[in-house]
Amino acid sequence: MIPEPPDRTRASESRLDMLREEARRTGRVPDAGGQIAGGPIPRARSAAVGYYGQPVVKPPVWTWEVGLYLFVGGTAGMAGLIALVAWTMGRPIELVRAALGLAAAGAVIAPALLIADLGRPKRFLYMLRVFKWRSPMSMGVWILMFFSASAVPAFLLAEGTELLTRYGVPEGLQRSLLLLLLIGAALFGLLLATYTGVLLGATAVPAWFLHHRLLPFHFGIVALGSAAAALELMGWRISALNAIGLTVGGVETGIGAWIEMSRKGVTARALHQGGAGTLMRCAGVATGPVALIARLLGWVPFAPLVFLTGAILSRYGWLAAGRFSARDPEETFAAQQGNPGKGLV
Repeated sequence: MIPEPPDRTRASESRLDMLREEARRTGRVPDAGGQIAGGPIPRARSAAVGYYGQPVVKPPVWTWEVGLYLFVGGTAGMAGLIALVAWTMGRPIELVRAALGLAAAGAVIAPALLIADLGRPKRFLYMLRVFKWRSPMSMGVWILMFFSASAVPAFLLAEGTELLTRYGVPEGLQRSLLLLLLIGAALFGLLLATYTGVLLGATAVPAWFLHHRLLPFHFGIVALGSAAAALELMGWRISALNAIGLTVGGVETGIGAWIEMSRKGVTARALHQGGAGTLMRCAGVATGPVALIARLLGWVPFAPLVFLTGAILSRYGWLAAGRFSARDPEETFAAQQGNPGKGLV
């Protein structure tokens, strides 16, 4: 004689029959499914650990050179913009030369860092074989090349003015050519300082694409402050550069406060937890209130130094936040479902 199943088993069978009937009639099952012992899907928080325990989005594999590239390229690009403004406003030619020297140095170092990350120079050359205006990476490589082709000749021309005059090159021709190169260095420098934010925002990494509107502006404003701070450390203690520092410090203080107020929600983890959160917080404090207060107190040698430190930490902080969020499938799911948790979009 077959024994009667216990009451709990009969209740489970009745519920399964009800679910089957509901699925047959409506084509869907409204109730959540049960966990299968020994199944491939983890029991606890199965949606939070991705597919079979693996992340949904592949974390970035960029090396340390990329963080430095973001900083050097942005600083050099905004130095080109400062050089053009100084030239058009009649500032001393020595300031223009100093800004162009900073831009030219970055124009040489940035491609070297990018090639080091790629591993082989041929890979960099392969990227120049195509021109895809819809690809931020392809456009970024061409922007870098056009910036280098403008900043380096502009610096050499500004430094060799006396020599060219001695050999009979008209000063009017020199000034016209220098202005043309300065415009190119400023235009492509501005793009170089901001396109990296577009590049990060165009990826599927939650911490980046949820802030795709903030990143270009944030990267650009920090790069402007970095260029001004570097010129101040080179000995140019003038009111215009100090005004740039004050403005950028105030803007960064506001951005840092905005990020701190967005601590709620799953998608805010990457900017506030772990090593990425520590880097982001240190960068925000250094580029924002600390640099701003130091300038208001007149500590100009200290203010640009702490700002440059924060600018470097900011680049590595965003890279670390991207890796953190890519390894957190729950953050990816929340972002894709339109529940960013009050992120900066």
